[in-house]
Amino acid sequence: MPYTADLTGDQAVRSYAADVADTDGLRTAIKTAIDELGAPEVLVYNAALLQPASPTDGDDHGWLNAFAVNVLGAKVAAETVLPTVRGHASLLFTGGGLADQPSPEWASLSVGKAALRSYAQTLAAELEGTDVRATVVTINGGIGGGQERFEPAVLAKAYLDLHHEPAAAWTAELRRD
Repeated sequence: MPYTADLTGDQAVRSYAADVADTDGLRTAIKTAIDELGAPEVLVYNAALLQPASPTDGDDHGWLNAFAVNVLGAKVAAETVLPTVRGHASLLFTGGGLADQPSPEWASLSVGKAALRSYAQTLAAELEGTDVRATVVTINGGIGGGQERFEPAVLAKAYLDLHHEPAAAWTAELRRD
């Protein structure tokens, strides 16, 4: 994958290709990563299908594919890693401002991010009382769009800080507006 070369540090970096709309392929890629690297401590689901779509565009297939990427892939990823996690773990789902302020030009993404927020909240409720926490990180802006709060390194630190929050202080939804 092209981004692995950009990552540096003490850890080895591996990439696993998957089409998140292909649920079987996604499960296989995640299971392969777990087999090779061990149980994850953090899952970051940061996928979205960015395609213009109106509420009445007649493109049923496009809407199904958008839902598969924006929501169903998150569910599959969570279900696949949950049986393997041990101890403190975090499932972090990247949402977007379109969940709050839907756009008729980006209707399928707006609906998908709203559904993802609901999914993360219902998952968090299901996991309550365990050492695994789930939340949505709502980013209301373009990543790397020139504003410091949306720069990848700043966002990565926010995700890491969220994972390290004590259970009593856990943030139900982290917002970057």
